[in-house]
Amino acid sequence: MKEQAAGVEVIMVGAGTSGLATAACLSLQSIPYVILERENCYASIWKKYSYDRLRLHLAKQFCQLPHLPFPSSYPMFVSRAQFIEHLDHYVSHFNIGPSIRYQRSVESASYDEATNMWNVKASNLLSPGREIEEYYSGRFLVVASGETTNPFTPDIRGLCSFCSSATGTGEVIHSTQYKNGKPYGGKNVLVVGSGNSGMEIALDLANHAAKTSLVVRSPVHVLSREMVYLGVVLFKYVPFGWVDTLMVMLSRLVYGDLSKYGIPKPREGPFFMKAAYGKYPVIDAGTCEKIKSGQIQSEQQNSQIGAQTRTELLLKTWLGTDTPQ
Repeated sequence: MKEQAAGVEVIMVGAGTSGLATAACLSLQSIPYVILERENCYASIWKKYSYDRLRLHLAKQFCQLPHLPFPSSYPMFVSRAQFIEHLDHYVSHFNIGPSIRYQRSVESASYDEATNMWNVKASNLLSPGREIEEYYSGRFLVVASGETTNPFTPDIRGLCSFCSSATGTGEVIHSTQYKNGKPYGGKNVLVVGSGNSGMEIALDLANHAAKTSLVVRSPVHVLSREMVYLGVVLFKYVPFGWVDTLMVMLSRLVYGDLSKYGIPKPREGPFFMKAAYGKYPVIDAGTCEKIKSGQIQSEQQNSQIGAQTRTELLLKTWLGTDTPQ
């Protein structure tokens, strides 16, 4: 079944924070738009796929959406609950809600040079069992689907036997399904991946008395929130490379040689790694101290998972980048 939607000035794909920010700017200019969102809510990564203890890793002044700052009562590093509360207020304040079409999966987009219009085809997912195609046209197309959209599960040796009902009793979940460590207290848990979400989930598990191990799959820089804040401020005044050098020095001063604990450091600087490869540094919230004390065990990246390896396995994997910044 095909349906032709009314034409608009701007078609947006994705109702995450970038899509909402763009919508607010368009609303202030009275420019008509429509947002096509695959999920059943806006900001789904924050509302549905993030863990309870999550906080912004950057100071709030670097993470504000345009035209509506965070309340002064919010702390410097905003919590997940506060961020969602602010997004709800943001959507209401700019009356964005009526322009969002939920559960629309964009299938294709093409530009018609004869009419100078974008033509977008989307599947309406609201009616299971009925294949409804919708067509939208607009002068401009904004792709705001984000870089942390699709969960990825790495190839881990022995994972199938670990999960097999015949040989193993292990549970496997992705970090997007993790909320908190309460269900895992006293259990053996292996966290695969040492990005921001993996490191912070490992900390949360250890704080809930889980017997936690962490697989470090690649070299990573470890910085504190305060170091990152300083680095972002310094970008205004000193060259990029100088900031990276300072961050590496401060990290070594605060954390010591983490390679002794199974956390190797990349050859390039932390901000260069982000700019060149899209790889964020780890913003430490206390995980390194627990690794040093032995409360969290560091595993080799080539570790094999077997049916008898763990009673629980938390599978932390890559989402394009790690936690929202």
